[in-house]
Amino acid sequence: MSGRFAGALVLLAVLAAGWMGFRAWQGPVVQTALLTPMPLVQTVVATGRVASAARAQVGAEITAVVTERHVREGDTVKAGDVLLTLRSDEAAARVREAQAALDNLRHARRPQAMAAFAQAQSQLAQAKREAQRRVELFRSESISREVFEKAEQALAVAQAAGDQARLLADSLAPGGSEETILIERLAAAQAALSKTTVLAEFDGTVLTRQVEAGDLVQPGRVLLEIARAGQTDILVPVDERNLGVLALDQRTLCIADAYPNNPFEARVAHIAPIVDPQRGTVDVRLTVSQPPVFLREDMTVTATIVTGQRDQALVVTNDALRNVQGDQADIQVIEFGRIAPRRVTLGLRGLTQTEVLQGLQAGDRIVLTPGFVSGQRVRATDVD
Repeated sequence: MSGRFAGALVLLAVLAAGWMGFRAWQGPVVQTALLTPMPLVQTVVATGRVASAARAQVGAEITAVVTERHVREGDTVKAGDVLLTLRSDEAAARVREAQAALDNLRHARRPQAMAAFAQAQSQLAQAKREAQRRVELFRSESISREVFEKAEQALAVAQAAGDQARLLADSLAPGGSEETILIERLAAAQAALSKTTVLAEFDGTVLTRQVEAGDLVQPGRVLLEIARAGQTDILVPVDERNLGVLALDQRTLCIADAYPNNPFEARVAHIAPIVDPQRGTVDVRLTVSQPPVFLREDMTVTATIVTGQRDQALVVTNDALRNVQGDQADIQVIEFGRIAPRRVTLGLRGLTQTEVLQGLQAGDRIVLTPGFVSGQRVRATDVD
């Protein structure tokens, strides 16, 4: 019985040695993936902030004291709404002065000039008649030359007075030079006074305020900042390495950090023509056609820009790619139990997977484990 037991042990040892030899002949185990067509989405992910299409920094055009502030942060304003009221006694005094001068012209100086012109015309007519009589008397030698010359001189004086009265009446007439000057002076004074009321230039939302009633304000100081209503944008700096796959109107999925469970869509509306040399990024502006109500100016948003999409593509994991150079890379596959190299052409590239355009076909078994050489015998084990 001991002989049979010893024989069994020998047989087991031979079988074990044979099995181990067979396994050694098959080679080491490698992780593989079976290549099958599947959907692929190429994306670029970046973080940016909500930014209105336009912001206006509102200030005063004159030096004055703020008498009333009509808005605060978050208020919605319409074009023409009063934002601030200023007090400027000097501007108001100039308006009253210009108005008084214009009224004086129309109600006092002009009537006086017209009356003076009429009187001068009457005196000129009288002087002409008197001069004509003196001419006839002088011809008949009824008066001396001295009396005749005095009549001629009186006519010349009356003529000059008439011309002067006419010029003055013309300058003071409606639409004349004097009235035009006073009207323009009044308009300038009223324009200066109107600057004491600061108005909204467009519809928007008040973002910041740097002023209170009683403050003395001067030109150049920013008092309010207003974001234009309407279009809502998201400004994201994207790594310049992704510039080649970016294009206008690309669909983007956005998630605000404050509301991670409320994603919303946007579109690529503008790609900056220059790259920021300090950060190595290019600014991309996204337009939100239907902004959610919770969006706020300068809110942090993560944007996933869809730069490419395939319904069906041959896709390999990025871990399987070797020696990537542009759109070319090396991949190892298993053929008849051995490692075989393939040079492939790449297409869309995702965060974890890449499309293969040429060099592979469906059903190929891709080697995922690195460190093997071409021709080496291996045993495959698929990765889910």
